[in-house]
Amino acid sequence: MKIKLIDIAHGRSGDKGDAANVGIIAYDDKGYKIIDKYLTVEKVKKHFHGICFGEVERYELPNIRALNFVLNNTLGGGGTVSLKHDAQGKTLAAALLRMEIEVNGNELN
Repeated sequence: MKIKLIDIAHGRSGDKGDAANVGIIAYDDKGYKIIDKYLTVEKVKKHFHGICFGEVERYELPNIRALNFVLNNTLGGGGTVSLKHDAQGKTLAAALLRMEIEVNGNELN
């Protein structure tokens, strides 16, 4: 079954130079198990195809039920030099929360 990340998590995003930082925080332990299993570096990189031109790094923070992704070479050089509308990456968490993932229906119960 397909679900959107926004159904099980919320997010925050920002920047450090040309890298965007996207945190996805599950609402509960069940949601964290799902994002930990299905929200991979490869899927995030594919989701931001055409935006993220560098390596994607994933950091796990199980104590707060979160994953943090660093999207390198994403912000057109960063806030002071970029011509992008969102040079600080503030909208990227909202964009990632709209990602659909395929899960086993039993994982939602």
